[in-house]
Amino acid sequence: MAIKKVALVTGASKGVGKGAAEGLAEAGYKVYFTGRSSSKNVPAKPLTIEATAQSVDGFGGEGVPILLDHNDDTQVQKLVNRIRMEDGRLDVLVNNVFQIPNPPAMGKGFWEHPISVWDDQCGVGLRGYYVMSALAAPLMVEQSSGLIVNISSRGGREYVFSASYGAGKAGVDRMARDMALELKPYNVAALSLSPSKVKTEFILDMVAQGKMRLDPDGAQSVRLTGRVIAAIASLPNVMEMSGGIYTVSELATRLKVEDPEPGSNV
Repeated sequence: MAIKKVALVTGASKGVGKGAAEGLAEAGYKVYFTGRSSSKNVPAKPLTIEATAQSVDGFGGEGVPILLDHNDDTQVQKLVNRIRMEDGRLDVLVNNVFQIPNPPAMGKGFWEHPISVWDDQCGVGLRGYYVMSALAAPLMVEQSSGLIVNISSRGGREYVFSASYGAGKAGVDRMARDMALELKPYNVAALSLSPSKVKTEFILDMVAQGKMRLDPDGAQSVRLTGRVIAAIASLPNVMEMSGGIYTVSELATRLKVEDPEPGSNV
């Protein structure tokens, strides 16, 4: 009997994180995923870790929802300990957790935003990636295989939303490149992956409010990101991609991955 591969996706109650979990589920993974929204603490909210678990199971995987605050390193360590105890392996880590400031930091100068936007976007969104990777990497190092994917955006390479947002995403890209160098002797890959014009709940809400524009013909579903990650992980030469900074669009074309919902619902 083949050993089921195990993945961990952070920040997966909605958006790209949920899509990553779903795409890995299609490939047959057991997927642990984290989130802060649960039907237990927000009963009326549709975007919860329980909802993601149902979706993951429906796509053929095995969903394990974890209510977790990535500001708490102890909770993160407990999750890694659980994966070690229950499965003894980790094949794919997708770092996606992110805190959107309330209100969103956009349309103003950096001096006009509260200082807290830095902690939201570079604390949870950058430090959270580092902590999760640092605590999970030993599982991959021990098995001499694995893939760490840092979800980023074009904000790491050009101006998007705000200065704090760009700093966080640039850090995510650089971290993936440097982690790849340190993981190479252990046959573990790390890379940065940016979705392009993706239909997250946040983006669709901004479009509905007239605050953003999105071309329907070029819009990606969140699940395309997950399909691309699964395709990368299945490559026999995955180490050749380690250290790279890629977009979902370019890899979908290269790896011949199709979007399950091309240009719809915008």
